[in-house]
Amino acid sequence: LRDRLLAAVVAVFKRHGAAAIDTPALELQETLMGKYGEEVKLIYQLQDQGGELLALRYDLTVPFARYLAMNKITNIKRYHIAKVYRRDNPAMTRGRYREFYQCDFDIAGQFDPMIPDAECLKVVHEVLSDLQLGDFLIKVNDRRILKGVFAVCGIPESKFITTCSTVDKLDKMPWEEVRSEMVGEKGLSPEAADRIGEYVQLHGGLDLIERLLQDPRLSQNKLAKEGLGDMKLLFEYLALFGITGKISFDLSLARGLDYYTGVIFEAVLLQQENDHVEEPVSVGSVAGGGRYDGLVGMFDPKGRKVPCVGVSIGIERIFSILEQRVEASGEKVRTTETQVLVATPQKHLLAARLKLISELWDAGIKAEMLYKKDPKLLKQLQYCEDTGIPLAAIVGEQELTDGVVKLRDVATREEVRM
Repeated sequence: LRDRLLAAVVAVFKRHGAAAIDTPALELQETLMGKYGEEVKLIYQLQDQGGELLALRYDLTVPFARYLAMNKITNIKRYHIAKVYRRDNPAMTRGRYREFYQCDFDIAGQFDPMIPDAECLKVVHEVLSDLQLGDFLIKVNDRRILKGVFAVCGIPESKFITTCSTVDKLDKMPWEEVRSEMVGEKGLSPEAADRIGEYVQLHGGLDLIERLLQDPRLSQNKLAKEGLGDMKLLFEYLALFGITGKISFDLSLARGLDYYTGVIFEAVLLQQENDHVEEPVSVGSVAGGGRYDGLVGMFDPKGRKVPCVGVSIGIERIFSILEQRVEASGEKVRTTETQVLVATPQKHLLAARLKLISELWDAGIKAEMLYKKDPKLLKQLQYCEDTGIPLAAIVGEQELTDGVVKLRDVATREEVRM
């Protein structure tokens, strides 16, 4: 099942002309520190025998930026599928692990506004459509719009990142709890929190963007105007791609990571319940990303910037959803692609099985046999049924004498000699 998922995701990435790029699981600690905001506490920090401070990668984005700077690459479209590591509290039913796969698609280079950003959203739309996960929504916002909102609401720039991480909880907590955290833990005034609440609970499409462009407070803020102008352009491109029905401009979307500079987005599944389970499968977002124009420059000795935008698909979360659906439906999922089991009906025929299976493997046929000298035929056929192997190649004393193999269709029990 996971192989099928990964193959489908890779097919979309390749369709868009992305090249495969890999980076090491280990990075210098200094590479990862200061890039993730409050999430920095989730990084696994290591000290090797030589005393060098190392860390396990937290995501695939920061190592990619380091790779671009180190190799002086200014223009590339890439994908990377690999494991990342987080010192988190695992929640198996929600697809949340300490070690898990991410599937990243990124476009790096100086291009005209919002064209690569629109393609990244199209990639997310294609992946989630191809995987047939049910109804989904891709939320979109812009860090510049958020900064503008915070500025006109009287939030100091020093509290931007911490306020962002609180606002980002609006999809999991009601506004009253978010407001309480802003005032009680983050030190915002109740008035400022209420002003933020007027904006961050808004969501919509082009009509909302137009309305905010006319907003008397936001229209006076340079950053907010820039962000809203680009958001309008983005929605025009998304309309040409024919995907605006699945896109929502959502001012509550903040994305807690430090490195985002412009457009940010997150995909969530809307219909996770089914007829067989009482509780809906709740796993949070299944994809997220955004624009990070300043990250490459942090690794370049001369501070040269390479604009980047990318998306990460959470394959483990998607896998958790599909796994629970399969379990609930009672459908049997094969764990191997084995085409045939080599079987014998009598004792002392291990040599015949070994010769035949070797011939099949050499011919490129996926084959298995039981690791017993003299297994019972019933047990061998039962193994085929349990694992979904469709064919059994049976070679007994009579078959050896006649120079044939008996091929049995496990489901229909039909047999042919060949």
